[in-house]
Amino acid sequence: MTYHPKSDFLATIIERGFMADCTDLQELDARMSRGPITAYIGYDLTASSLHIGNLVQIMLLRWLQKTGHRPITLMGGGTTKVGDPSGKDEMRRLITVEQIDENAASIRRVFDSYITYGDGPQDALMPNNAEWLDELRYIDFLRDIGRHFTINRMLAFESVKSRLDREQALSFIEFNYMLLQAYDFLELHRRYGCILQMGGSDQWGNIVSGADLIRRVEGTEAFGLTTPLVTRSDGKKMGKSAEGAIWLNEDMMSGYDFWQWWRNVDDADVGKFLKMFTELPVDECQRLGALGGSEINAAKVILANEVTGLCRGAETAAAAEATAREVFEKGGVGDELPTLALSAGDVEGGISIVQLFVRSGLANSGKEAKRLIAEGGARMNDAAVSDAGLMLGKGELSGTVKLSAGKKRHALVTLDG
Repeated sequence: MTYHPKSDFLATIIERGFMADCTDLQELDARMSRGPITAYIGYDLTASSLHIGNLVQIMLLRWLQKTGHRPITLMGGGTTKVGDPSGKDEMRRLITVEQIDENAASIRRVFDSYITYGDGPQDALMPNNAEWLDELRYIDFLRDIGRHFTINRMLAFESVKSRLDREQALSFIEFNYMLLQAYDFLELHRRYGCILQMGGSDQWGNIVSGADLIRRVEGTEAFGLTTPLVTRSDGKKMGKSAEGAIWLNEDMMSGYDFWQWWRNVDDADVGKFLKMFTELPVDECQRLGALGGSEINAAKVILANEVTGLCRGAETAAAAEATAREVFEKGGVGDELPTLALSAGDVEGGISIVQLFVRSGLANSGKEAKRLIAEGGARMNDAAVSDAGLMLGKGELSGTVKLSAGKKRHALVTLDG
């Protein structure tokens, strides 16, 4: 029989598709029904922005706070120096402490759009595990924490086992990662009374280890909860596209491009994505997801507006929609399209159409741009481009030039001076 939680948080996330596994669902439900709890999700700081694959966890924290509980967004300033082996085929490139700190400050801007931080009982906290991990004395750590872990059990965890099964190297520094993550949970429990760690399904072994460590060391109950791996209807992971990662930060991806990604999702994904990444009522999400024909396009616009509004603000969403209407319905040039600004020196002696497609971000390489032209997918000012050797000078680039890659991706080129 399916369990129906009484607590608002668990009932909400199960209904909206966020639940994969929980260490003890009924006991956690009972604990959350008695009053507010503190829960956390940890984030490695390997890039200056999170991508849409991280939105599942961010929305999880948002629902946690909206239902009366306190979220912790743990910045992994310490663990990023080690590197999480989960889901990886090789050791991550180690980055400098300065870059880790810069990434933390950049990522903070996205969390501010979803979660309220402060000093109130339900206000979110953002500690950095470098606060305690940087101060660890190695022998003391091995004696106090390492003794609770057996090599046999660590080798059985999927993040380790999968690497060894594929005969790919797993460094000793990475092997330590699960001890450090478990210790994070213990430290957050001691400092803030945190009793729940959440994360993606690939983190299950690490999360269970942390809950088990708290029980062994503190003699109290702690819980773990994971979300399913969210894939698109084509089976590909969320967060990636043919053009690269779909970044949450404005400086990594324009509001228009971000909006367009959601506007162009597959029909089959609309209902699921509305439930997970917006706050529309579930019944409305299901109704919109079930639409067919041209009506599903209206549902995609709602999805794009809702997600972009939460992440980038309502003004950005409205501007992106207006630009899309201008470009697609009226054949015009929208103000919010990505823009490549050239100087007179850039076009001295001419610039090739291939270079323009690469520099504007519509192609990742010259080879890709030439293929786009050969396949008939390249357009300039809505006219087909058939010659990959085309050179353009100041005369052809005066005013504003619109480049198009297929029907859905566009960029502007302007010439200064």
